[in-house]
Amino acid sequence: MNYRTRIVSSLDEIGQATWDGLLGAQQERNPFLSFAFLHALHASGCASPDSGWQPQYLTLWQGQSLEAALPLYVKSHSYGEYVFDWAWADAYRRNGLDYYPKLLSSIPFTPVAGARLLARSTNASDALVDALCALQEGNRLSSTHILFPPEAQARKLREAGFMLRTGIQFHWINQGFRDFEDFLSSLDRKKRKNIRAERRKVQEAGVSFRHIPGDAASEADWRFFKRCYDRTYAAHYSTPYLNLDFFQRLGRTMPQHLRLIVAERKGKSLASSFVVHDDSTLYGRYWGAIEDIPCLHFETAYYQPLEFCIERQIGCFEGGAQGEHKMARGFLPHRTWSAHWLAHPAFADAVERFLQQERGGIDAYLDELNDHHPYRVTAG
Repeated sequence: MNYRTRIVSSLDEIGQATWDGLLGAQQERNPFLSFAFLHALHASGCASPDSGWQPQYLTLWQGQSLEAALPLYVKSHSYGEYVFDWAWADAYRRNGLDYYPKLLSSIPFTPVAGARLLARSTNASDALVDALCALQEGNRLSSTHILFPPEAQARKLREAGFMLRTGIQFHWINQGFRDFEDFLSSLDRKKRKNIRAERRKVQEAGVSFRHIPGDAASEADWRFFKRCYDRTYAAHYSTPYLNLDFFQRLGRTMPQHLRLIVAERKGKSLASSFVVHDDSTLYGRYWGAIEDIPCLHFETAYYQPLEFCIERQIGCFEGGAQGEHKMARGFLPHRTWSAHWLAHPAFADAVERFLQQERGGIDAYLDELNDHHPYRVTAG
């Protein structure tokens, strides 16, 4: 079938109804792929040419119908990606070659898996991959990187000449728990005892919690959360990626997917976490505190959201990037995928060999983690 290819530098050129209609056509409900989330990143300046994220979405059309799309950026750095290629960039530099700019398909600053090849049909998906290959081979950019696609799309990209890379995240799976105590009863004795001790420390410190749905969050709530968020980055001597305008835009355009959890003591706000959710998955995103209280992080960012998942019968809580410590709180390791294409043949060969070695290490690490899962082993 014949498709018209367009490179789109602003989602305004597509429109919300058309973009979200494409997601609906393939039953993609991930809120991070929605027009509201992506447009907030762009319009707030968080992911924009000035910040090193130049939108160049690859789209396929038939008449006025958007048949396929790939969120795509021209990147001038590797910040905010969570699949690290700094060593590759350094190798290019040491050999007198330019690694940047590069092409990247990802949700900026968001290490969440979801469809990257958005298409109404298999034919459109195949044509989108063909268009991507033609685009990357026809420009002078060093490479293309597709981050956190589902495994099936990663395999499809492998058939088109991409190299695959795997990683690990930690997700909590709701096993139909009736309440938090029911969840605790599924854990081994040591993990159960530790969680109860952590929660008791927060309770004995006089801390209570307020859950704020996105449509009830006030200007003061968003400003306090942003203060907490900034403090977390400052504690790690880093600069925050997201600004207040971005969070406020989300509060106006997709409040049904948002929740703020605020820790308080004697009427004073102490900490806040920000989560995104749909009917099936809760995504842990950001947290911060203006006062240091033992175990407050675990309660605000893990245990309160877990109680929300159990109450709402949400099936999965994705804990974000990294964090082996999450296993002690009931999270289990899950494999993630990324796909990479490098234009320079010698560097592509070197990266392929590196990825083979790294994949063996990831497989061994995953096996080791699964051997130490936190749940009780039942007889039979």
